[in-house]
Amino acid sequence: MIRNIDVAVARAFLAVVETGSVTLAARQLNLTQGAISQQIRRLEQLSTARLFHRDGRGIAPTPEGQRLVPAAKQFLAANDQLLASLSQPVFEGEVRFGAPYDIMGSYAPPILRRFSTAFPSIRVRLVCLDTLLLLADLRAGEIDVALTTEIGCGRGGDTLRSDRLVWTGARGGSAHARDPLPVSLGAETCVFRPVAVAALKKARRDWQAVCEVSNMEPVRATLEADLAVAPLLSHSVPEGLDIVEADGDAPGRLPKLPMFCINLYEAETPSPIAREFAACVRRSVAAD
Repeated sequence: MIRNIDVAVARAFLAVVETGSVTLAARQLNLTQGAISQQIRRLEQLSTARLFHRDGRGIAPTPEGQRLVPAAKQFLAANDQLLASLSQPVFEGEVRFGAPYDIMGSYAPPILRRFSTAFPSIRVRLVCLDTLLLLADLRAGEIDVALTTEIGCGRGGDTLRSDRLVWTGARGGSAHARDPLPVSLGAETCVFRPVAVAALKKARRDWQAVCEVSNMEPVRATLEADLAVAPLLSHSVPEGLDIVEADGDAPGRLPKLPMFCINLYEAETPSPIAREFAACVRRSVAAD
């Protein structure tokens, strides 16, 4: 007897694995919690084994459930690719995507992976610049889609998520306790720079610049060597570095930094493939 698995069951399964929560999975897929739970029960009936167990406030896959994850991802990828072939015109050409250096490494890989699976014939050209320069390029028609980091959101932008700006330094390092404080900052166009400088000034904390380039590699080198601290979004702190506790009221501590928005902007008259890429960005950031 031939038995088939509903794509919706696999999609619900992966959503719960990725979010660790039936509630968040339901929100991600725009379904009710009851519908998600029913899909999980259907899959467990097929497997004859429990696929999840309670883990504190959330749920986590059992070894049996974890074993199904790669196959479920392949199943969904094949389904999405088949649907794209059936329902979408054949796109050709290039989409130009810009993001600041500090979030390119943390946000771009899943976006590019998802998009290249759906549109393998489309070239994606990456532009890595500070937010202010990206917005200027977008207005000039030099790029099609931009992901930016800003205190707020400009006209025509769409805020996809918020993240706190934090002080980052070497694991077990002491740079944050030095006086004057050694700081690695972006170039003059970096949006984090004036915010960090203003916070230090308000806290009356003397500082000196160690690195002033909008490039993650030299900034990271100074942090790993414990030569400086740097303001980065908490989601983008590289592995091997630590968030340095901030408390503006305690002597020698670093001042707290504000929340930033991760915003999506599209060209004024986007091409069909640019609109598809922007939709892919929204889905990827929402699922992150």
